[in-house]
Amino acid sequence: MPQQREVVFAGFGGQGIMTAGQLLAYSGMEEGKQVVWIPSYGPEMRGGTANCTVVISDNRIGSPIINNPMSACVFNRPSLEKFGASLKTGGLLMINSSLIEIRSGRDDITEILIPANEIAIKLGNAKVANMVMLAAYVEATEIVSFKTLTKMLKEKLGTRKKELLDINLKAFEEGRKLVKKVDIFKVV
Repeated sequence: MPQQREVVFAGFGGQGIMTAGQLLAYSGMEEGKQVVWIPSYGPEMRGGTANCTVVISDNRIGSPIINNPMSACVFNRPSLEKFGASLKTGGLLMINSSLIEIRSGRDDITEILIPANEIAIKLGNAKVANMVMLAAYVEATEIVSFKTLTKMLKEKLGTRKKELLDINLKAFEEGRKLVKKVDIFKVV
């Protein structure tokens, strides 16, 4: 059965929200799927709000605008408050528990707490929190293969930012391991 999946990555500008969404979109394209990536920036850019929507589908995407996504990865409290309420029933909400001390209050979705900043700091670079969250999301949903995601990371960072590749790969592995420890369902 063909499927379409939507995810919103949301947080402050400077948290790597757009990069996480782009890597997921590139991975979907690499697997031959139909993909939409739509960024949205607050007026302040760094430090302001930022989010992006990624839609990956087996078929042509009818509309890139998704009001009620199936999934959201939120990096700060304002993003939780905005996008936690708009998820579809049965959806998946991944919360950066390093920076968000509250939960959505919904009992019709699955919430996974990811201490993304804490893990990134332990790895030695707080800026890879986005990769921890992205890897956790891909592991939880299987929206794309982890092999493809890793390939896209290597292609995008491998030449320009080679010095950052190793720590980003470590962040991927930590995010992935974290989700393997939690008892959750695979989003369909």
